[in-house]
Amino acid sequence: MTEAKLAPNLPGWMQDHANRYITSGGADGHMYKMTQPGRPEMTVPSLLLTTVGRKSGEKYLFPLFYGKADDSYFVVASKGGAPQHPSWYRNILANPDVEIQVGSAKMKARARTAAGEERARLWERALEFWPPYADYQRKTEREIPVVVLDPVG
Repeated sequence: MTEAKLAPNLPGWMQDHANRYITSGGADGHMYKMTQPGRPEMTVPSLLLTTVGRKSGEKYLFPLFYGKADDSYFVVASKGGAPQHPSWYRNILANPDVEIQVGSAKMKARARTAAGEERARLWERALEFWPPYADYQRKTEREIPVVVLDPVG
């Protein structure tokens, strides 16, 4: 299995966060302290998502905030409210088989986009751990996808 590399063009804070997560085996970085201008400091759970690049075929790693839904995890494809979906989301549309690391636990998972009532429920839960998602949705015309990561195997 080829080793995943950090996705290109990640902002500096995401690169630093992912590198701490990787080098500590998940001990440092799983609970991420984040401060945004005008907001109180928040501690947000984060995981590492590894996707296969839809063009390159290479494995790319993305640090993402997450929530838990039963035995699955969920992440939000916000890209800060940009008009286009993040590359990791476009990758999972092409190949939903992913790997995730949650703290020190590593597992294979299958990604799927939540819809209807499930999306609405998970979106509300996402706003609890990361309220800025509401601002991101107001900035863009696309409906920001909520992605469920169902562990397999």
